[in-house]
Amino acid sequence: MIIFGTKGYLYQLAILTLVCAQCGNPAAHTLRKRVTKFTLFFVPLFPVSTKYATQCTFCGAEHKITAEQAERLQAQALGGGQPHDRPHQQQPYQS
Repeated sequence: MIIFGTKGYLYQLAILTLVCAQCGNPAAHTLRKRVTKFTLFFVPLFPVSTKYATQCTFCGAEHKITAEQAERLQAQALGGGQPHDRPHQQQPYQS
């Protein structure tokens, strides 16, 4: 008897402040990665599918995004826009 199947894993990659496409509020969004892996005897062997999505923490709406968009958002959350040799300078608040 061989026991096989799939199991899903959910990873939270980052938390970003974005304007929600559903409710229009600037709110925190979680960037998530959902990986489905093939299992044999309850041991995960290899990924079958990988999907990315953002979820609004205000209204709960979830929007699927591509891997390229997820990489850009994750780099934005980590401050990837600044070169490493210059220190990050905070901009003054302007109304």
